[in-house]
Amino acid sequence: MQQRRPRQRRRGGRPHEEYAYVLDYMPMGNPTDRHPWHKNKPVVQLIGEDYFILMEASPRHGVQLEVGERVYVGPVAEVRDKIYRVEADIEYEDLTGFAKEMLPSIVEEIVRKKEPVFVEFFNIAGPITLRFHSLELLPGVGKKTVMKIIESREKERFKSYEDIRSRIHIDPVKVIAARIVEELKGGQKYYLFVRPPRREREQPVKPLYLNYLETIYAKLSRGPTGQGESGSSGAQP
Repeated sequence: MQQRRPRQRRRGGRPHEEYAYVLDYMPMGNPTDRHPWHKNKPVVQLIGEDYFILMEASPRHGVQLEVGERVYVGPVAEVRDKIYRVEADIEYEDLTGFAKEMLPSIVEEIVRKKEPVFVEFFNIAGPITLRFHSLELLPGVGKKTVMKIIESREKERFKSYEDIRSRIHIDPVKVIAARIVEELKGGQKYYLFVRPPRREREQPVKPLYLNYLETIYAKLSRGPTGQGESGSSGAQP
């Protein structure tokens, strides 16, 4: 199955999102928002479906939005029927309490729908150091499970979530979603999927951004490829 490749990155390396899911909708505004334009105007908090970017946006006048709804946030104004414009990228701390509560289930739903992407992660994930594998960053996945994954995929590439469940006896959707939520919260030494928060990228000792999503989107957009061990080639600070 060929995966749509997200649009190219913005200048400065920040990727685009074309679609996002509603985490919270405040038609009367958010008085605790650090962005002044949203203290007394309608605001919606969103998470992008391709790179899990957290955003705040202004909805179009008179629209109704539901939590969990998928909306277009791309550059074509005529297609943005519910979102007037994205005002800013935000971080986990900027989310409302309700948005934080909804985040795990909505991330899990996105991961469930992007099966080809995350199945491919299990096929290509590689070591970070000589003693530490990127698969060990998944919650509940230890060295024995990592070896089982590697040995299994060497015999035959994983084809689906169900294939991973039956051969490895883990729930790939839940472990991937849990890892993404951890990365959105920040404070990680390594980031598999989510770009580190700005405050961490500006520290003297920066976390390592392994950038697996960009690698996988590029790989899947070219169609099926051969088997073999491969790590992320796009690691960034």
